[in-house]
Amino acid sequence: MLAVLIIFCPSTASAQELNCTVQILSSQIQSSDKRAFETLRKAIYEFMNTRKWTNDQFRSEERIECSLLINITKWNKVDLWEGTMQIQVRRPIYNSSFNSRILNINDQDMVFTYLEYAPLEFSESSHINNLTSILAFYAYIILGVDYDSYALKGGSQYFQKAQTIANNAQGAPERGWKSFDNSKKNKFHLVENILNQIYSPFRQCLYQYHRMGLDKMVDDVSGGRLIILESLERLIEIHIQQRSSYVLQVFFDSKADEIVKIFTEATPGEKARVLKLLNKIDPANTTKYAKINKK
Repeated sequence: MLAVLIIFCPSTASAQELNCTVQILSSQIQSSDKRAFETLRKAIYEFMNTRKWTNDQFRSEERIECSLLINITKWNKVDLWEGTMQIQVRRPIYNSSFNSRILNINDQDMVFTYLEYAPLEFSESSHINNLTSILAFYAYIILGVDYDSYALKGGSQYFQKAQTIANNAQGAPERGWKSFDNSKKNKFHLVENILNQIYSPFRQCLYQYHRMGLDKMVDDVSGGRLIILESLERLIEIHIQQRSSYVLQVFFDSKADEIVKIFTEATPGEKARVLKLLNKIDPANTTKYAKINKK
């Protein structure tokens, strides 16, 4: 049984906007040859970290902290790979040593071809390789969410680039891109939801929660927490329009644990208010939210 391969690249490596760690899990693959997995990891790492994704200038300490955890479940020993990928993004909280997780997505549709040592080719105008389309799609989603957390709808241009990639892939044979898939939780629907006016409270929440709430809690805990509560209340508009929305799932997959920590120290009135909201719009995490009242 091939052992799990988990290798972190040093943060001092050449990078542009992203500081992206890449891990490959391969415990389900029967093979004694680990080289191909390491080669794949290096290729993905270099694609994410050395490509220039924006026109902005980033200092080393400003790079966006993110990670890709890829679990390979099938491999034909040549060029066909299948698995899943978890994408996480972290954002520093102003004037503190803490980071806030702003994105946590599990993509179940990682099917791609990669021949060892072959260059990873990507074009923004056409779908030429599923692996690079997936990686570029999430690079722009990462950028969009990060920029949105600092300025109201500041990530629009990057979400639009991600949408172009998804649109280009509509004719691709690989799953995970189609607008008409039975699952509404794929890449097409993720970016469509983000850019859809119906779901604009999600993006308003991203900005208000982080820039107006978390970033101010170091100086004003109570005031910052109240702003976070108000930002969460914006999400009820999405719940009314579309229950079980994918963007709401993505948000709470990222934020549920943090929300519990924030509101454990809240006033009784704030606790009652946030619990009523959360139990309505995110019932999947009701057990977690019950911890808010335990202190």
